[in-house]
Amino acid sequence: MPKPLIIDAPYPSLDCLCTDPCSARIISAAYATPSGELNAILQYIYHSFNFAHCGNKAVAETLVGIALAEMKHLDLLGEALINLGASPVYTFQPPAQFNFYSTKFVAYSRSLVNMIEDDIMGEKYAIYGYEKMLCRLKNGTLKALIVRIIDDEKLHLAELKRILDGLSC
Repeated sequence: MPKPLIIDAPYPSLDCLCTDPCSARIISAAYATPSGELNAILQYIYHSFNFAHCGNKAVAETLVGIALAEMKHLDLLGEALINLGASPVYTFQPPAQFNFYSTKFVAYSRSLVNMIEDDIMGEKYAIYGYEKMLCRLKNGTLKALIVRIIDDEKLHLAELKRILDGLSC
């Protein structure tokens, strides 16, 4: 089983977070939206199945490693939402019990090159979204979490670009 593709640095402890609905609303976009961690997990797993089926097990394992990293991010964001007083339900704006996440947002490309291109776009959009969050967040612990997640996303982006270069040859 592949290991999560993450940088070698700890994530901040979220134990000190307390109820803060404003911060919960800000970070919820990274949780279960079309550009969120849940969508990324499902998309990477879908793409890994396709690469494995075509015999490219190395890329399939890398995509699973990225998915595992995104699972860690989802876990951390869920913990943060709970500590901030929001239920980490899979909606666009937890704790709202409507506008639930849908798998229709997964990029179901058929071409391997298009899959990696979709993944690259997803990582770029995630980084952009996280950087926008940093401008709005006032909580230092949440900012540290977002910066740490961005570092992983940048690693994923670099790895995906490397994979794409290998597919183009």
